[in-house]
Amino acid sequence: MESVESGTSHRQVAPAALAGPALIGVSAAATSSGVGRAAPAALLVPRDRYPETRRDNLHEAMFGQSVADPYRWLEGDIRRDPAVSGWAARENALTRAYLAALPGRDRFAARLRALYDFERISLPKKAGQRYFLLRNSGLMNQSALYVREGLAGRDRLLFDPNAAGEGAPALDAWAPSRNGRYLAFTESRAGSDWRTIHVIDVDTGTVMADRLEWANDTLIGWAGDEGFFYSRYPAPPTGEEYRGQARNKAIWFHRVGTAQDADEQVYATPAHPDWGHKAQVTSDGAWAVISTDAGTAPMRAIHLVNLSARGADGRWQVVPLVSDLTFDWKLVDGEGNRLWFITNDGAPDYRLVRVDLGTHARVSTVIGEQRSALEAGRIVGDRLILSYNADGRRLAVVTDMHGHPARAITIDATGTASGFEGRPGDPETFYQFSSYNQPPAVYRMDIRTGRASAFALPRTPFDPSDYVVEQRQYPSRDGALVPLMIVRKKALADAATAAPTLLYGYGGFDISVNPAYSPQRMAWLEAGGVFAVAAVRGGGELGPSWYEAGRAAKKQNSFDDFIAAGDYLVKNGIARKGSLAAQGASNGGMMVAAVINQRPDLFVAANPDVGVMDMLRFDRFTQGRGWTDDYGDPAREADWRVLRSYSPYHNIRAGTDYPAILVTTADTDDRVVPAHSFKYVAALQGSAIGDRPHLLRVEDGAGHGAGKPLDKTIATGADVLAFLAAWTGLSPLTP
Repeated sequence: MESVESGTSHRQVAPAALAGPALIGVSAAATSSGVGRAAPAALLVPRDRYPETRRDNLHEAMFGQSVADPYRWLEGDIRRDPAVSGWAARENALTRAYLAALPGRDRFAARLRALYDFERISLPKKAGQRYFLLRNSGLMNQSALYVREGLAGRDRLLFDPNAAGEGAPALDAWAPSRNGRYLAFTESRAGSDWRTIHVIDVDTGTVMADRLEWANDTLIGWAGDEGFFYSRYPAPPTGEEYRGQARNKAIWFHRVGTAQDADEQVYATPAHPDWGHKAQVTSDGAWAVISTDAGTAPMRAIHLVNLSARGADGRWQVVPLVSDLTFDWKLVDGEGNRLWFITNDGAPDYRLVRVDLGTHARVSTVIGEQRSALEAGRIVGDRLILSYNADGRRLAVVTDMHGHPARAITIDATGTASGFEGRPGDPETFYQFSSYNQPPAVYRMDIRTGRASAFALPRTPFDPSDYVVEQRQYPSRDGALVPLMIVRKKALADAATAAPTLLYGYGGFDISVNPAYSPQRMAWLEAGGVFAVAAVRGGGELGPSWYEAGRAAKKQNSFDDFIAAGDYLVKNGIARKGSLAAQGASNGGMMVAAVINQRPDLFVAANPDVGVMDMLRFDRFTQGRGWTDDYGDPAREADWRVLRSYSPYHNIRAGTDYPAILVTTADTDDRVVPAHSFKYVAALQGSAIGDRPHLLRVEDGAGHGAGKPLDKTIATGADVLAFLAAWTGLSPLTP
C-alpha cells in the first residue's frame, strides 16, 4: 500500500499540462471502478495532468515509528514563500479551468444571486433609547450598521464597510455603550481572525481616531461611556502574523479618545501563556466578569473587577471568584452584588445558580439540573429566558427570577430560535427564527405578556411550503441512535424517489449544527437534490455526553456516525445509489477527509472545506494548541497513536479508487492554516487513487469564512455546487 509515508516519488508534469475538463485527453472508455456510474471522460483527471509538486525525503521518528512528511515545505507562508505561492497558483489555475467548464456552473451562480437578493436585518441591540442593527439590501458585499432613535424611529446609517470599495474590511462584532453614546466595533481584513477595534461617536456618526490592533476572539465590555474591556495578544513577529502560535492573551481597558499604547492591562497569566481570557460587563455596569479557559474543554476560571472602586494607584483591581479550571461557569448577568451563572459544577447537564457576593461568596441553586441540558440564559425585564437542548431540539423557556413558573416559547416549525437579547428592566426581547427552508425572520416579544410580533420578515424567491424538513434517527456502528435531518422537495418526499444527496456534518468542539437557511443549500434543493445533516458525536446536538462520546480517543465515533448516515440514506432509498456526496467545514472538513480514507466507496464526490488535515502538527500553528482538548496532544504517545490512525494526510489508501474531491481553503485563513489543505491535496494527487479529480481551490483575500464578501461567497458556492452536481448527476435549474 502506497501512502504519504512510503517515500516513493511520483511523476507530475509541468504547468504547461494544465487544462480544463473538456480538454483533458483521456479515452472515451475511461471510468472509475468505485462508487456510482461510469464517469464522463471529460470529467476525469489522470495523475499526470496535475501540476508538478516537489516531494522531499523527510522522515521523523515518532514513538517508534518513522513518519514521512514529504510536503512539509507547503507549510511555508503563501504570502511570502514564492515556492508555495507559485504551487498554489498552478493548482488554482487547473481547478478554475476545470470548474469554469462544468455544465451548470453559470446557472448555479445566477440562481445564488437571486436567492441572496432579499433584505436581511440583524437582531437589534438596545442601548438607552437607541436601537442598533445591521441591514443588507440583498446583494451588498457587507452589511451596514444603522441606529434608530426609539423603536418607531427612522434608521440612520452609522458605518458602511462597502464605502471603502474593493478589499474593504468586514464589520464583525459591535457593542454600544450602556447609554448608546458610543459604539465600538471590530473589523477584519481578508477574512483574518485578527481584529481591529474602532469607536463611533453615535451622535455625529463619526468614526473616531481610536484604533486598537491585535484583538482576536474578543468581547467588548463597556464601563459606562468611559471606555471598555477587550482581549488582545502581543503583536506577532513580522512574517508570523497568519501562521505563528498566538500566546499571552490578556484583558485590556481602553479609554475612549486615547491611543492604544495608553491602554491599561487589567489581567494576564504569563505563567500560562496558552490560557485565554474574555471580559463581560454586567448590564447594570457594576462588575466586569473575566472568564479564563485553557482550550476548548468546558472549564473556566472566573475573576471579577468591581467597577465602582479602583485601587490606590487608580487601576482596576481583579479578585478571584472561581480560581481553578475544573468546571464551566457561564455568566448570565448581574444585579448589584448578585451574579447569575450557568455551571456544570455538580450538574453535568448544567444548572442555574446565583452567587451573592460578600466577604464570602454564597452560591445557591435557582434552577437545578433538568433532563434537558441547559445551554444559555438571559435576564430580560424581570424574567429569565433560558435555552435548553431537549433531545436535539432547542427550546426557549421563560421563568420568573426564582425559576417558576416555566413557559416555553414554542414555534410551529422545525428550526432554530436564537438571540433573546436584552437587559434587566427591558420591556422586550428580540429573537430570530430560521430553518432550512426559512430565511432568518426577526420577532419582538413583550416580556410581560409573552406575545410575539414580527419585527422583520424576509421576502423569499421561493415557497417554503414546497419543501419538507424531516427528523429521523439511524443506528451507528455501535448501535448508538444518531439524529438525522433530511430536507427535500415535498413532491420528492411524497413520491419516495431517490435523488442526488449531499450529506453534511461537523462533529466537534461541542458545537451543534442547528437548522438554518443557506442559499447554497436552497439552490441544491431547488434543483431536485436532497440535503441531509448528521448530528454525529463530538458535536453538541444531544448535550455534554454526546460531545464527550466523540472527542479525543473516541473520535472514531464521529467517523462511524457519518459513514452510517451515508449507508442509511442509500439503503432507505433517499440517496440515489452512486449519487451521494459529502461536505464538511473546519473540523467537519477533517471528518469528511478521514471518512473518505475509511470508506472511499461510499461517496462519489466530496468537498472538505478549510479542514484540519495533518493531525500530527495541528498544534504548531495559530490557535491550534487550544484544540488539544478535543483532539488530544500529539506530544503524548497515546494521543499521537489515535491521531495517527485517522489523520487525513497520513492515511490515503493508494490502489483504491477515491471519489471526486474539491478541497477549498483561503490564503488568509489563520485559524486552520491553508497548509493543511495544501499538504493533503499534494498527497492525494501523488497517490494512485483513480482518475476522478482531486483539486484545490484557494480563495484570495479570504479566511476561515467569516466576513467573506458576498461576491466571493457566490463564486465559491457556484463552483462547489457545480462540482458536486456534475458528479452526482444533479442538473441546476435554468434561471
